[in-house]
Amino acid sequence: MTPVSAPPVLSLRGAAVRVGGRTLWSGVDLTVGEGEFTAVLGPNGVGKSTLVKVLLGLLPAAAGEVAVLGGRPGGRSRAIGYLPQRRSFDPSVRIRGLDVVRLGLDGDLWGIPVPGLGRAKRRAAREQVDEVVELVGATAYARRPIGECSGGEQQRLLIAQALVRRPRLLLLDEPLDSLDLPHQSAVAALLGRICRQERVAVVMVAHDVNPILHHLDRVVYLAEGGAVAGTPAEVITSETLTRLYRTPVEVLRTGDGRLVVVGQPDRTGEGGHHV
Repeated sequence: MTPVSAPPVLSLRGAAVRVGGRTLWSGVDLTVGEGEFTAVLGPNGVGKSTLVKVLLGLLPAAAGEVAVLGGRPGGRSRAIGYLPQRRSFDPSVRIRGLDVVRLGLDGDLWGIPVPGLGRAKRRAAREQVDEVVELVGATAYARRPIGECSGGEQQRLLIAQALVRRPRLLLLDEPLDSLDLPHQSAVAALLGRICRQERVAVVMVAHDVNPILHHLDRVVYLAEGGAVAGTPAEVITSETLTRLYRTPVEVLRTGDGRLVVVGQPDRTGEGGHHV
């Protein structure tokens, strides 16, 4: 008997979005299966974070079809882990890393617990938090105030928070942006391992593809109101980006193996940047 293939975690067909009467991007075709790692790339201001909002159901698509976990965006939020853009915690923040992770499990609940009830449930929650903290390699510092943790340690704890409900899809908005290169590489390797071992689909908005390049299955590149999706080898090429931007673009590889895109009309005004 032929095994039935699992339905995709994400499916976009001809998707487009408009904000303030302007089309940010259109023609997005993308399929993401379980355990696959996808990066959303492009210059500043092209709508990378907006794509995440569409997947979360916070913004409707203006055209095309978008399905998340087999249904409409926003319909299965408990099966999605989300890490928005952020800055580091202030050193004065005294809440423990463990408690930050626990907020991902029950931070949406309110009220005073009834004494003597739910003891087994609370024990199970503690075990769940401990398990995911161990998964991201944060056990050694999880009981410290999060304000005393380094940027890389804070990011691991926030990834644990997004994973604590054991989601099928993890959406990350520039999680490497405030980290130095060694911490970027470490967090990228962690996300790649979570994809493969836990079979979680990861969609990550990134300014620089280089720290995650070797972990990626596919890329969505947004620019000039259009989009192209495929494997990194298919998308991050001079030919593909020249077609997308409708102007000459060159993809260069530096001596240390990093990719740099040169020639695109970047909204930052820079002549070139790491992809």
